[in-house]
Amino acid sequence: MINPVKLKKSFFYALKGLHYTFKREQNFRIEVFFALFIIVLMFILGLNHSEQIVVLLLITFILSLEMFNTTIERFLDVLKPRLDIHVKVLKDIMAGVVFLASFGSIVVGVMIFYPYIFELISK
Repeated sequence: MINPVKLKKSFFYALKGLHYTFKREQNFRIEVFFALFIIVLMFILGLNHSEQIVVLLLITFILSLEMFNTTIERFLDVLKPRLDIHVKVLKDIMAGVVFLASFGSIVVGVMIFYPYIFELISK
């Protein structure tokens, strides 16, 4: 049976995590800005349902990955000082993970949006 009080607390803690990340992580704020821009553009250009699903999944994936990156960074800061070379390497790897996923999402986004933008420009 679902406990409404526990469920409400779970949502509260999740929103606190989102708020924490938004307030303290510049990259997350930039990604949220671009996500909102892309969502508005998606509706303006009239992407089909399947394309909208892909775009929204990619946005969710990138924002989630950025929050995971933040989690790993904070965890490493607790375990070791910021200047430890091993911590730096791990943080760089996580940044690379987010970068790679973002780059892939941009490529897919261009493939989805290009025909719509080309059609708009061609008119």
